[in-house]
Amino acid sequence: MTSDQRRIQPRKQPRQVRAELTRQRILTAAAHVFADHGYAAGTTNRIAERAGISIGSLYQYFPNKDAILAELLTRHLDDGTAAATRVLTGPLPDSIEEVFRVFVRLAVEAHLDDPHLLRMLLEQAPRSDELLERIGRVKRTMVDRTRQLLEGHPEVRVADPATAARLVIATVELGVHDLLAEPDPIDARRLEDEMVAMLTRYVTG
Repeated sequence: MTSDQRRIQPRKQPRQVRAELTRQRILTAAAHVFADHGYAAGTTNRIAERAGISIGSLYQYFPNKDAILAELLTRHLDDGTAAATRVLTGPLPDSIEEVFRVFVRLAVEAHLDDPHLLRMLLEQAPRSDELLERIGRVKRTMVDRTRQLLEGHPEVRVADPATAARLVIATVELGVHDLLAEPDPIDARRLEDEMVAMLTRYVTG
């Protein structure tokens, strides 16, 4: 493990319910502080104050705010992976338009709680090799499943399903992320409808 990776490792893995509750309280407080004040001003003192604990108690669980930010990103990725797994392993609609609606809605719902906080997590959170590998694994799974869908779907007309699958996943991921986290974001329902229409025309035209 490198020094940078050790820097963002949580110090204490809770073994008791009370300790786990404290850890979750720190993470919840940090999410609010980062959302309200941004990364630079989101200090550990502010996080500890918001969580209602001493700064010493906070440091028992996390060595610095980078470790807290990394843990928030990990939690977001875990939630997203679980949701994507449910979608990819369950039955999908017959219509390619409705398949895309499932994909886009999944991405939109992941951004609805606080898109500005999520933008900060994805753009500023430190990333260990393990975290980068997890991100890549989730993306590869989504692209592979999409390629299989495009290859076997009677409505699809694209000549290169492998490239099309990568374009579809990148469009959903980056488009939703950017457009919902803008200072003047697009309405989520309108974004969903327009993106689904665009992707459907692309693969069926």
